Amino acid sequence: MKVSMVALPDNSSDWISGGSGGVGSSAESRGSRPSLDDSALTEESGSKPRTFPPRSAAQERRLREMVTAHHGLIWRVVRRLGVSEADADDAAQEVFFVAASRLDDIETGKERAFLYSTAARVAANARRSLRRRRAAHDNYENAPRDVVPLPDALSDQRKAREVLDEILDALPDDMREVLVLFEMKELSIQEIAEALDMPLGTVGSRLRRAREKFQAAVERRRAMAAFRTGATS
Repeated sequence: MKVSMVALPDNSSDWISGGSGGVGSSAESRGSRPSLDDSALTEESGSKPRTFPPRSAAQERRLREMVTAHHGLIWRVVRRLGVSEADADDAAQEVFFVAASRLDDIETGKERAFLYSTAARVAANARRSLRRRRAAHDNYENAPRDVVPLPDALSDQRKAREVLDEILDALPDDMREVLVLFEMKELSIQEIAEALDMPLGTVGSRLRRAREKFQAAVERRRAMAAFRTGATS
């Protein structure tokens, strides 16, 4: 990747959350994939059949309301937590499968916190699975990939998302979870503490360190881009 071709934002928070033209404002975050359909409520995901106890009409309605309100954002959360775009559909569905199976345990008004805590666990499992797959295939980075010509604007957006993913991938998992949940401007520190079942002070400390690491990585990318631009001018 030629980092010099990626426009690094002045506001690092916006780069995650999608404000001011950041990555979140691209086709991915506007919902190019997280459109809602009945697939989020079906009882099969790929080749993994699921069996749930019968749901009452009220339970079915509550679950559909949760999906309608949160499906797109949960999709983006698992993406920012390191799940590949190819696997994000299954990961988002997994979150709602868990919610469906534990619907009676979810306190009214706490649906969002439950979904985010579940998304964090699902994403962590997906990252571990990806690491195992990469370890099993020594030539992963050299594997051929289909190259489809893209318009310049879309290509730049994709490169920016790739850079963002690389920076987030370099963060420890515990910092990454807190940073993503907070900077997507959906959860407060209190809500994150409840969702991840950790003390407020721990959330605040991890968020501060994650921001510092993220900002340092962005600054290194900017310096690298400036150096490469100067070297080729």
